[in-house]
Amino acid sequence: MNGAKIHITGIVQGVGFRPFVYNLARKFGLNGYCLNDSEGVMIEVSGSRIDTFIEELKNNAPPLSRIETLTIEEVKDNGSYTGFTIKESVPIEGKFVLVSPDISICGDCLKELFDPSDRRRLYPFINCTNCGPRYSIVKDIPYDRPRTTMAPFTLCPECDKEYNDPANRRFHAQPDACAKCGPRVWLAEKGDVRPSGPEVNFEAVKKAQALLKGGAVLAIKGLGGFHLACDAENIDAVKRLRSNKRRSYQKGGRSNKPFALMSPDIGAIRVFAHVSGPEEDALKDRTRPIVLLKKRLPNGISAEVAPNNGYYGVMLPYTPLHYLLFHGSGFTALVMTSGNLSEEPIVTSNDEAASKLSPLADFFLLHDRDIYMRVDDSILRAEDGRRVIRRARGFTPSPIDLGEEMEEMLACGAELKNTFCITKGAHAILSQHIGDLENHEALEFYKESLRNLKNTFKAAPVIIAHDMHPDYLSTKFALEYAAENNITGNRIIPVQHHHAHVVSVMAEHGLNGEVIGVAFDGTGYGTDGNIWGSEFMVADRRSFKRAAHLSYIRLPGGDAAIKEPWRTALSYLHHTFGDDAPGAFDPFYKRLAPKDADIILKMIRTGFNSPLTSGMGRVFDAVASLTGLRDHITFEAEAAIELEHIADEDAKEVYPFEIIDGAPLRIDSRPMVKTIIEDLKNGAQAPRVSGRFHRTLAEMILAVVIKISNTGIKDVVLSGGVFQNALLLKLTKGLLEGRGFIVWTNGAVPANDGGISLGQAAIAWERVKGGR
Repeated sequence: MNGAKIHITGIVQGVGFRPFVYNLARKFGLNGYCLNDSEGVMIEVSGSRIDTFIEELKNNAPPLSRIETLTIEEVKDNGSYTGFTIKESVPIEGKFVLVSPDISICGDCLKELFDPSDRRRLYPFINCTNCGPRYSIVKDIPYDRPRTTMAPFTLCPECDKEYNDPANRRFHAQPDACAKCGPRVWLAEKGDVRPSGPEVNFEAVKKAQALLKGGAVLAIKGLGGFHLACDAENIDAVKRLRSNKRRSYQKGGRSNKPFALMSPDIGAIRVFAHVSGPEEDALKDRTRPIVLLKKRLPNGISAEVAPNNGYYGVMLPYTPLHYLLFHGSGFTALVMTSGNLSEEPIVTSNDEAASKLSPLADFFLLHDRDIYMRVDDSILRAEDGRRVIRRARGFTPSPIDLGEEMEEMLACGAELKNTFCITKGAHAILSQHIGDLENHEALEFYKESLRNLKNTFKAAPVIIAHDMHPDYLSTKFALEYAAENNITGNRIIPVQHHHAHVVSVMAEHGLNGEVIGVAFDGTGYGTDGNIWGSEFMVADRRSFKRAAHLSYIRLPGGDAAIKEPWRTALSYLHHTFGDDAPGAFDPFYKRLAPKDADIILKMIRTGFNSPLTSGMGRVFDAVASLTGLRDHITFEAEAAIELEHIADEDAKEVYPFEIIDGAPLRIDSRPMVKTIIEDLKNGAQAPRVSGRFHRTLAEMILAVVIKISNTGIKDVVLSGGVFQNALLLKLTKGLLEGRGFIVWTNGAVPANDGGISLGQAAIAWERVKGGR
């Protein structure tokens, strides 16, 4: 073969692919060209070493690239090319290309940042084709500078020379700039966006360092939005930030929701947290997520950072600006929490920050590179493999391959921890973490992100999937979107919440047959109209059969009971002891206001405003309250998190439970609750009760799965927010694998409701294919 046209799709734009091709072609003495189009990279080459060239393309592509397809068409060498060139990009109507996520600063740029001889020394926006902003600045494809938020910044002669030199690692690095021609950083006072002085870039950063050392709270514009920052060892600063930032579930109260930390290096992190080898690898990964790490106590970090919690959420710096904040500062850690009002999306623009964050921050560290796509920090655990808890910066919009070409779909996700999912070709593209769809601002962020991702991937959904819950904002949006876009009939697919959890794991791992699915969470709308949440099912990607669940109890006050675990505890006591509930456990009942307790008991007896629930999350709430750990929560799942963190793992005894035959099987929790009360009366402390409770749930799962598996199914899927509990997951996996089951869990997408949209998309496609 002496002539070839090669087309490559995948993540091949904005990652140094064209200069890689250019230098490779020159290495092998090939003539021709390459260019970006709206699907990927097109190459035409002629010469004698094309086969070797193609092998190098496949095996040694740039580190940020990901080749999905590589097609080769042999052509005749007509001698029309002399040398090898990179041509201008060619847009193709309706075509799409995968876009790289935002990537942390690379080693080469970090070295230059602190090199006294480098012209970009201490410049807060240093980057190259191997690092820096991507998704957050892209307005359209092909990925070229005029289609990004860098368009207003005209390259200076030196940067322009690098930008147009295929041998330079900044060749066509779209965010490329320097202090002469690029964005700048400045400090502003509360409520203002104008510079408070002449200092820019590192000089402004040095002033910010001094303010942080003095106990100030700063709003800092970053890569995908603002952070609120303070010195994590300054007790007063952290306390003031917590008081201002967090609105509690309880009116007039404070929230204990943990703040994220950023530290300059692994050594600094080890001062206050335990870091295993896999956790260190995750921290250093180019995605730079927040990693949950066990606390090392005592330490100098303010207790207000993560109260009543055994973990810190910690990340390393991922932008040049972050590294400059730590340069010469002596900070062990800075609080770096999302810059937003409680329950609203992260703030992205300077004007919005001045308006919304002034009540929370004393000063503002701003810059003038616009953020087009707001994207929060990602969160993961890395104790037993990497498990994403919040999927956003560094991951979005990397696709998940569903294994076959599909019609274009929009899966609208759940209500809490929302993401949506669009499909294109064989790709499922999840949005960044949107948050809880409970207010206008969150819904507008949802719509904004959908518009942007549809445009980026040239997607026009013709199938809509949504949660079965009729009152979710995501459901209402789905039906409105379908009506506006003339999508009707069997192309509007309602999907049961827990089936979507199970299939999110199946889609992630390419499972196509039947599985035993175990979906544990707090709330999901069931096919019988009740609140599900302890679901065992036999499922495939199209349908499911409910095989077992906890016996229903009343949830007095509905959502109010979620915020006040004592209500659920009282309901479990009534379920177990009937009208003798008030006298079943005096230490618990005496903590309650008698009038309130009487009202709640009446609601439980009559069913007034007390829906039936089988939610496993509510069992955690009840046990946390009965043990005296927490009667009220200040953020979602707080009681369950605390119950996990205090658990005595040496408590081996299992509480009794009963599996009642039927279709479906029912798990009677009353023997367990009765024995927990006996344990507490006999002086058992909360850690021992929690340890026994966790072990009981794992044994319960094993017992039910064994009963269900008489059909011969060996694949067991675990999903739902409860399985973010590392202890429960470890115990359950160990028991199931010990009995020969193959256990599958979420990893690349969250086990919580952030993964629901992926499951919805996979289910919807199977139902459309099968004609429902």
